Amino acid sequence: MKTTNTFSIHFWLKRKAERKDGKSPIYVRITVNGQRAELSLQEYVRTECWCSKTGRVTLRAQGAQKINDNLSQVHSDLVECKKGLKREGIYITAQLIKSRYLGVDKPLSTLVELIKYHKERELKKLEKGTAKNYSATEKYLQQFIKTRYKTTDVNLGQINYGFIMSFEDYLRTCKPLMKSQPLNNNGIMKHMERFKKMTTIAYKLDCIKQDPFAFYNAKFTPYDRQYLSIEELKIIEKVQFKDTGLAKVQDCFIFACYTGLSYIDLKRLRPEQIVVGIDGGEWIYTKREKSKTAVKIPLLSKAKEILYKYANDRYGRNNDLLLPVYSNQKCNSYLKKIIGKCGIDKHISFHAARHTFATTVTLANGVPLETVSKLLGHRRLSTTQIYARVMEKKISEDIAVLKTRLESSTRKDNRLEIKIA
Repeated sequence: MKTTNTFSIHFWLKRKAERKDGKSPIYVRITVNGQRAELSLQEYVRTECWCSKTGRVTLRAQGAQKINDNLSQVHSDLVECKKGLKREGIYITAQLIKSRYLGVDKPLSTLVELIKYHKERELKKLEKGTAKNYSATEKYLQQFIKTRYKTTDVNLGQINYGFIMSFEDYLRTCKPLMKSQPLNNNGIMKHMERFKKMTTIAYKLDCIKQDPFAFYNAKFTPYDRQYLSIEELKIIEKVQFKDTGLAKVQDCFIFACYTGLSYIDLKRLRPEQIVVGIDGGEWIYTKREKSKTAVKIPLLSKAKEILYKYANDRYGRNNDLLLPVYSNQKCNSYLKKIIGKCGIDKHISFHAARHTFATTVTLANGVPLETVSKLLGHRRLSTTQIYARVMEKKISEDIAVLKTRLESSTRKDNRLEIKIA
C-alpha cells in the first residue's frame, strides 16, 4: 500500500549560524508530502568547501571524506527509518522519520501498544471514577481481536471504519464481563467513546493515517433522568432517622437538592467557598471538578439550615470540609435505605439530587433555563435542555390527568341532565 506521495532527503549548510572559526553547521532536511523536518548533524565546514549542488563537502577540504561518508550513512539510515515505519503500517511524516532516527519516537504500531500508552500517559489525567471504566473497554477490545482475528494483537493500520463497526457489533452480541452490568445500547456507546479517545491519540501522534471514527456517530438512547417531585422531596425532609449515618446522608442529599452540586463538588466544599454574594446573602463560589467551570450559587434557606447544623464541625483528613460526605458507594447504599423507608418507588442515586435541583427546585418554579444552566455550571445550554424536556413530559402527564378529570366530570354532568329530563 502506498503511504507517501513524495519523500526526499536534502543536506544543506546553515550559513546564518556561522561560527567564529568561519565554519557553518551541516543540516539535513527531510520532506514528506511537502511537510519538512530538519536536523543538525553536528558537522561543520567552511562555506567555500561546501557544494550545494551535490550536498557534500568538496574533496579538497580537510576531513572531507570522513564527513561525506557520515552524510551518506545518515541518508541510508533515514531511508531505513522510512521503510521501517512503512513496514509497521504507521502513517509516515517527516517529523516521525526524524524521531525514529533520533530514537525518541517510541512508535505505537499495535493496538496493545496503544492501550499501554493510554494507560501510562492518559489515565492519570482523569478522575479515578472515569479512569476505572477504561479497564472494561480494554478487556472487550482484547476479547474482540481474539475472537475476530484469532490473535492477541492487531496493527494500528488495520483499525479503520470497518474495524470499529465490527467492534460495535461484537459488543451487541458478546457475553458481558459482569452479569450485574449488561451491555445495553448506552453502555456500548460509552465503550465506543472510550475507544475513540484512544484512536484519536494514535491519529494525533501520526501513527494512523486517518481518523477511523471520522464518520462514526454514537447513537445514545434518550432516557428520563430520575428526580424527586416536590412531594417526595418534602417526605425525605420530614422523616427522622436515629441512625447517624442515615441522618448525615439525608442532610447531604437534601443540601445537594437545593444547591445542584454534584457529589464530588459537595464532598470537597470548604468554608472559604461560602462568600457574600451580590445581593448581600450567602453564596457558594466554586469550580466544578468535572469541567473546571466556575459556579456561583445563592444559598436557599433549606441549604443554609443544613450548613448551620454542621457549622461547628469540620470533616476530611485536614479538617477543612464543611459537610460529612461519605464515599459515593456508601452514600448510595444509605440513600437506597432512605428512599425505601420513605416509601418512594424510584431508583434514586445521589446524583438524582442534581437532577431534582434542575427540575423540581428551579425549572418547575419558573427559573429560566439560562439561569439554571449557569447554576449547574453547564458550558452549553443544550446540556441543560434535557431538563426542559423532562419538565415538558411532566406537564404532558399533568395535562393528561386534567383531561381525564374533565372528561369524567363531563360524563357526570351528562348523566345528571338525563336524570333531570
